[in-house]
Amino acid sequence: MLAAIAVTVGFAPGANAREYVPPLGHVFVGLTGGTTTTVAPWERMVGKHPPVFEIWMTWNTPTKWLRGRKAGTRTRLALAIGTASGYAKAGVISPRDIALGGSDRFLVALCRNLAHSGRIVYVRLMGEPNGHWNAYAPYNGDGSYRGDQNSSHFYIEAWRRTVMILRGGPVWWINRHLRRLGLPPLKRRIAGAADLPHPRLAFLWVPQDAGSPDIPANSPGVFWPGSAYVDWVGTDFYGSYPNFAQLSRFYDQFTGKPFVLSEWAVDGQDDPGFVRAVFAWARVRPRVRMFNYYQGFSASDPANLAHYPASQAALREELRSGHYLPYAPEYAPPKRR
Repeated sequence: MLAAIAVTVGFAPGANAREYVPPLGHVFVGLTGGTTTTVAPWERMVGKHPPVFEIWMTWNTPTKWLRGRKAGTRTRLALAIGTASGYAKAGVISPRDIALGGSDRFLVALCRNLAHSGRIVYVRLMGEPNGHWNAYAPYNGDGSYRGDQNSSHFYIEAWRRTVMILRGGPVWWINRHLRRLGLPPLKRRIAGAADLPHPRLAFLWVPQDAGSPDIPANSPGVFWPGSAYVDWVGTDFYGSYPNFAQLSRFYDQFTGKPFVLSEWAVDGQDDPGFVRAVFAWARVRPRVRMFNYYQGFSASDPANLAHYPASQAALREELRSGHYLPYAPEYAPPKRR
């Protein structure tokens, strides 16, 4: 795999890639799940505004809602893009079809609308690809193979094509790189112009730190798209399976990038010890620059922090530190004189 990475890095469109990390010495503790209406209740529970809010969208759906230049919640957007409307649901497109250009109209529209917004956006593409509950995963829970359209090979090629188009630039230049990867070019009639704009994006690669099913062909490294196509590395981590040793191995395996827990949460029981352990783990790992609490999509969700008063208190105590910013720099309130 390392040889393949070395070959593709020289071809990758990394010139306008940026990480958009927090200011030096600070970390973003954000929020994910539900809708933007969850931001205010979260702030009341934990005593601090979340600097990042992560939402989900499905491939090949309308993108105009992302054009807005203002964030009413005063948060950076993290956009988790999957191919289905929920876990264990059928996908609207396969990784193979994405790789071969089947979603190029969607990607061009997304590129233009995100660029129009002017906002910094963290893009989490097809998260947890080694989790059988996702439509783009290559394996079922029993280890049976779903077919080449879902292979890790096409996941990687779909990721690369998506990053190339969303980063924007001259279409001829994008196509030169696509051809070098053996992928079909972006058609000029779909691109609509000779150049695509450059949105302010950072791409988050977020597999599970171990596969489900946990077989060698489903390990996280099998899905690695290559360093030039990834801006952040991360995973998801829940109190129902608090394997810190495994999390640490994953952190140590993929170096050289800022690290994100794209989802983390207590899960099923009030567990302030887990909250404190997550913060303690992150404090001694300087590449951890963002971790977003998963609040779920309904009041009854077992991860919803409202169920867990002791965990709320632990999180509130941790967030009192100025190490954790309440706002990204572009949304920070003006300082009082």
